[in-house]
Amino acid sequence: MASSLPAPRPGLLSHDVSGRRRRVSAKSVAASTVALRPAGAVAAPSVGIKQYTAVAAAPSRPALASMWREIQGADDWEDLVEPLNPLLRDEIVRYGELVVACYKAFDLDPASRRYLNCKYGKRSMLREVGMVDSGYEITKYVYATPDISIPTQSGTCCSRWIGYVAVPSDEAVRRLGRRDILVSFRGTVTNTEWIANFMSSLTQARLDPHDPRPDVKVESGFLSLYTSDDSSSKFSSGSCREQLLSEVSRLIHKYKDEELSITLAGHSMGSSLALLLGYDLAELGLNRDGLRQEVPITVYSFGGPRVGNSGFKDRCEELGVKVLRVVNVNDPVTKLPGVFLNENFKVLAERYELPWSSSCYAHVGVELALDFFKMENPVCVHDLDSYIGLLKCPKVAQVKKNGADLLSKARRFLSEQSFDTWRWQDAAMQVGNLVQSLRI
Repeated sequence: MASSLPAPRPGLLSHDVSGRRRRVSAKSVAASTVALRPAGAVAAPSVGIKQYTAVAAAPSRPALASMWREIQGADDWEDLVEPLNPLLRDEIVRYGELVVACYKAFDLDPASRRYLNCKYGKRSMLREVGMVDSGYEITKYVYATPDISIPTQSGTCCSRWIGYVAVPSDEAVRRLGRRDILVSFRGTVTNTEWIANFMSSLTQARLDPHDPRPDVKVESGFLSLYTSDDSSSKFSSGSCREQLLSEVSRLIHKYKDEELSITLAGHSMGSSLALLLGYDLAELGLNRDGLRQEVPITVYSFGGPRVGNSGFKDRCEELGVKVLRVVNVNDPVTKLPGVFLNENFKVLAERYELPWSSSCYAHVGVELALDFFKMENPVCVHDLDSYIGLLKCPKVAQVKKNGADLLSKARRFLSEQSFDTWRWQDAAMQVGNLVQSLRI
């Protein structure tokens, strides 16, 4: 990951639940932002992943404990994204940093005995990565297995560390207003994970054996990573799914008499696993406390791709899984899979539903879109540090917009056509020509 924030185009955008995009200006974001600077510093803050201290706050700002349900999306973040609510912004940054901890702790040294595992033990990991004041205590490490038939590094198993489960201390519970069961996932790092990401085909999820719901389909590579098992692993037992369902269920039972929340946070591929887990818990009805009341499930997705089809999206919404997608509008990962077969192209000219609409990928939830780009280092457009940096410091220099939004071109082209006289074959040919002319 890059360590510094590229010069961004200022501003945030947001999507409401109907999918409409609204620009949230940098001015409105700054107006709702607590002034931040590194502890002891006087100058304007840098945008690295450092610890920051609030130095000015609105006197009437409500405590998180009093409105945590709204911050977790109980009302789909209505009136919290424009302007960006300071409590919500702080929570997005906090969960983002808990995901960054996964990257910092992942051991990528082939000579290490903990290669593809976490560098540190559960009790010391957050302290070792500089998050001693996070307030969380790790209860379990989580491992995943890309089910890819290619040779792996010599002497290593296919399973690798993907994240952790944690709960807040009693002191942190008082500040948060509830016992928050957190699952944090890192994004793609190894070659087999990249290959799993490119397995771009929809397959039936079938996570509930009693109700397989054939209309609910998800990306096959993500599902494989979530459900595959490596029996030879010395660090894990069972698939990523089995580990997580078991641990989250254990923690819900342990704290069944307390007020609970389930927060799933991930970057890139990790956000896909977070969403699959959220859906899985809700579909199986495992998110219930001692009084059999539903424990709210919230997914904080950073730079996440699409995970499933419209049937998956509809089911997640029906089950009450809340998803806040933090994306960079210039990040290509957030537009995949389904560059054209997606929620924006299910209907032609806002009148004709395409016959393959059930096979279209669809994003889930509310989108909060950042807008930054750095030509010198395009990799930064997907960098989590850059995401967090802009949220911490939205007052940044303006740069000229580079290029046009090709997908907007495509949507505009299609909306201007008269499809009354088009045959489906002609429509497909015209869309194909459009793709070729745009060089996508």
